Amino acid sequence: MKGIVIKNTGSNYLVHTDDGRDLSCKIKGNFRLKGLRTTNPVAVGDIVQITDVAGGETPYIVSVEPRRNYIIRRSSNLSKQAHILAANLDQVCLVVTLFHPTTSTTFIDRFLATAEAYRVPAVIVINKTDLLAGDAEAEEYLGAVRYLYESIGYKVCALSALNGDGIGELKSMLDGKVTLFSGNSGVGKSTLINDLIPGASLATAEISTTHDTGMHTTTFSEMFAVPDMSPNTYIIDTPGVKGFGTLEFDRHEVSHYFPEIFRFGADCRYGNCTHTHEPGCAVKQALDDNLIAQSRYASYLSILDDENEEKYRKGY
Repeated sequence: MKGIVIKNTGSNYLVHTDDGRDLSCKIKGNFRLKGLRTTNPVAVGDIVQITDVAGGETPYIVSVEPRRNYIIRRSSNLSKQAHILAANLDQVCLVVTLFHPTTSTTFIDRFLATAEAYRVPAVIVINKTDLLAGDAEAEEYLGAVRYLYESIGYKVCALSALNGDGIGELKSMLDGKVTLFSGNSGVGKSTLINDLIPGASLATAEISTTHDTGMHTTTFSEMFAVPDMSPNTYIIDTPGVKGFGTLEFDRHEVSHYFPEIFRFGADCRYGNCTHTHEPGCAVKQALDDNLIAQSRYASYLSILDDENEEKYRKGY
């Protein structure tokens, strides 16, 4: 029997079968996929084969079909292992906020680089624009952030989940696609999904007044069908994350996942240039000429520094 995993609770997997049932399934303790060390061998979005249900027995997932793509992050507890956020995606929406709380550009860039590495198109959703209204400096910053990422080639949607401004633009980007939603805790991701899917009833929480950070409300990944849109429109909600540790990036390939750095890198004197110290580096020249943003280059360097394995063991 075949189906798609629509929820992962850690020990159980809710599978929507081809005949329209939602079955709570388990996996054998030794279930692993070849060639990938992960904390969760089965992810939301996976197409799976499960055992037939007979006599009230618990169905088991016995195999996972080859994935079209997937997106992962470094596991928070095991630095050399990965955690699969979701599989078989058409795109990912990274929900960010410029204020209350502030999403760092380093976090944005790390997420975008991972999406590039795993061939998942990315959209940046800037939420809480209502907090910027009437603040000329804040609105200018929004414009600068939007210009930066759109000039690189990313789609950017600025909106307010609170008052609904910009929701229509986002809906047009979601129509007919399977979209992963991710972002820091507190950026209003759950509120936004509740706007898009009224029946989802996802829990929301206030921002911590002490640290201006969000508190986790989503605890497990889950897939939802979006009503009043094309039949194949789905949103995958994931728990909020504090940081985004990259994994398995070859030092000489990191620049491939920064489109503007990759473009200028083609003119470097050396083919294996790391864009840090080599003579004749076209990327360093572009940086001096303000053709590459300093924030993006800093994010690039931070990923190169990920060879320090202790960096993400704590406070992640």
